[in-house]
Amino acid sequence: MSVVVTGATGQLGRLVVESLLERGYPAEDITATGRDTARIADLADRGVTVRRADFEDPESLREAFRGADTVLLVSGTELGRRVEQHGNAIQAARGVGVGHLVYTSAPRADETTLVLAPEHRATEELLAASGLTHTVLRNGWYNELSQQALEQARAHGAFAGSAGRGRTASAARRDLAEAAAVVLADPAPHAGAVHELSGDTAWTNEELARDLGELLGREVRYRDLSPEEHRTVLAGAGLDEDTVEFVVTLDRNVRDGELAATPGTLSKLIGRPTTPVVETLRGLL
Repeated sequence: MSVVVTGATGQLGRLVVESLLERGYPAEDITATGRDTARIADLADRGVTVRRADFEDPESLREAFRGADTVLLVSGTELGRRVEQHGNAIQAARGVGVGHLVYTSAPRADETTLVLAPEHRATEELLAASGLTHTVLRNGWYNELSQQALEQARAHGAFAGSAGRGRTASAARRDLAEAAAVVLADPAPHAGAVHELSGDTAWTNEELARDLGELLGREVRYRDLSPEEHRTVLAGAGLDEDTVEFVVTLDRNVRDGELAATPGTLSKLIGRPTTPVVETLRGLL
């Protein structure tokens, strides 16, 4: 059964291809795609087919998807452009007769106030209207996104934010890639499913500070700011107004519990506990 992975030049897509290979999926049945195929040329040396696919170029998508049984649509990274881009991919998949499309979405995309969710919600609606057999993987927060807190803690013994005592149920990017590989390898049981994928344990920034202190061998504090103070600090660090508002809104989402759910679906899919955030950060050191 042939599988196409979009965004294989990015971190998640690349890890999905690696996970498929590690699970023994035949390399000749995997197609890795991206805009710059030079970045995945090494996969061709391992027997994986490499094709160019650009969300802005529908013809490239049709060529990349042609003959595929299953396509993994890894969500794009260009905020504000993603609904149109994802729509191009969905239409291309439908046009060439793809049997099953798997999409990486956001937690509770249909009901959350999470700042990242609207484009994912719109994409899920496009999928539902397309008639394609599909599966939605609502990926939670990545452990790796706490690297900035790690760097600040290492340099200053503290990191700041405005998330209060809100909890984040994060998981390693590799955990989520492995879950996608599980679904791609045998998509039929997941047809029509919406999987909420998050870490087994939800942590606060205070708990993260404690873990970082143990990891770094020094005292680490979390400075909880008001949203207004947070905006001032971020602007003073040189961030533009849109980025400042995005970061502050995201911390408000954390404070409101939008990333705290721990349904256990991810660990069930991959057959093991999810990776604790401190273990991922230990590797990044």
